[in-house]
Amino acid sequence: MELQIKNLSKKFGAKQVLDGVSFTATSGRAFGLLGRNGAGKTTTIRLLLGVFPQDEGEILVDGKPIDHDKLKIGYLPEERGLYPKKKVKEQLVYFAELKGMKKKDAAKSVDFWLDRLEMSEYADKKLDTLSKGNQQKIQLVTALAHDPQVIVLDEPFSGLDPVNALLLKSVVREEIAKDKIVLFSSHQMGYVEEFCDDVAILSNGKIAVSGSLAEIKDGYPKNKLEITCANADKIVADFADNAQRIAPNKILVQVNPSEIGTMMAMFTIRYSPDEIKIFKPSLEDIFVEYAGD
Repeated sequence: MELQIKNLSKKFGAKQVLDGVSFTATSGRAFGLLGRNGAGKTTTIRLLLGVFPQDEGEILVDGKPIDHDKLKIGYLPEERGLYPKKKVKEQLVYFAELKGMKKKDAAKSVDFWLDRLEMSEYADKKLDTLSKGNQQKIQLVTALAHDPQVIVLDEPFSGLDPVNALLLKSVVREEIAKDKIVLFSSHQMGYVEEFCDDVAILSNGKIAVSGSLAEIKDGYPKNKLEITCANADKIVADFADNAQRIAPNKILVQVNPSEIGTMMAMFTIRYSPDEIKIFKPSLEDIFVEYAGD
């Protein structure tokens, strides 16, 4: 399955929130929709969910306009939207029924997901008696219980301790392996980089860069050397504005790409580094470059 966002534009009053946004997400791959606060991520997600219509552009599924009555979408919002005073299983079944499941099937699916997320013991508890992390796991069940084809996860790891984050990681991998589209929206670049094959970075309502994360990294200018060296202070002094310290004994030095080999040999002879390599950017490095003003 292919989900295509094509030239989406949206205004609220005089403010142009989205301006010709386009990207494509495919089954069996995780997609990262990234951007600073106010960049247009939430508006894009709401258009995808059919909360309100776009002013221009299309949302296509396998080349046809999206049909929200047929396409099953699971959504984990950043802000929780469940009933704090209602029992956990009771409301999870209710939400699954709202998404088209028969009550018996909904109850069976909810039981499965409560067990999978190690939450069965809380089935008859009121939601507000649970910890923040456990409430996040319950919210996740509402996104998964109806077996959606597209899963939208907005800050999914918020509030989770390392053990629960590891559990969520395994669940996400399982859903990707089922040939579903998983769309991440998050500021936690480490998690996005761990999962996402493709990304789109929004800046001021426009796509700043999009495509395969591996290809974006490969296309990044190879004009910096990463040097780990006990003589880091001397390198910083010798190269002044072209040197950036990123750790006590680790330096980035900007060089001419055509002189990479020569410069690596020079650094090796002059400074006896423990390690020297061409700098490869993380997703966070790329995000800062493209999403910043």
